Amino acid sequence: MSIRTDIKTILAENDVSITQLAKEMTAKTGKFYSQSNISQKLLRGTLKFEEAKLIGEILGYELKYVRTKPYIK
Repeated sequence: MSIRTDIKTILAENDVSITQLAKEMTAKTGKFYSQSNISQKLLRGTLKFEEAKLIGEILGYELKYVRTKPYIK
């Protein structure tokens, strides 16, 4: 699954629009986010990790690294 699909699914499950998300992101950071800006970042795959963490935090989720295989030297 892509980050775009993940975020859109979580938004739908929580009945939150991208417009509402943008308003919350703006309020939390002081940096202006618009529906268009977030949609374009998701579409282009240019969403920053810090922005993804912020979205998760706003929606009540936590992003973390999970080891899926042993480290190979």
